[in-house]
Amino acid sequence: MSCEDLLSVDYEVFGRVQGVFFRKYTQMEGKKLGVVGWVRNTEAGTVEGQLQGPRSKVTRMQDWLRTTGSPQSQIIKAEFKNEKTIQCLDHTTFKVVRS
Repeated sequence: MSCEDLLSVDYEVFGRVQGVFFRKYTQMEGKKLGVVGWVRNTEAGTVEGQLQGPRSKVTRMQDWLRTTGSPQSQIIKAEFKNEKTIQCLDHTTFKVVRS
C-alpha cells in the first residue's frame, strides 16, 4: 500500500440506473479499479453506495459513476457527499447490497 491518502465517499446516481445492470457494472468497475465499497438500489429509483480506496482510484471511480455507468443506463447526475480521509478500509471487496 502506498502512502496515498485513503478516501471514503458516499454517492448517489440519478437517471435511468435501475433495471439496466447498473449495480453489476458498478461492482465490476470498482473491482477493476481496485476500490472497495457497496452499491444498492433505492426506493426513489436511484442507486447509492460508498467508495473507499486510494484517492486517485476513488476519483477515477467517481468519474465513471458520473459519466459512464452501465451500457443501458442514462445518468442525469451523480452526487458525492461525506468525503473523508480514513486510516483503514471498512470493506474488503465491492459488493452489491440487495435491499
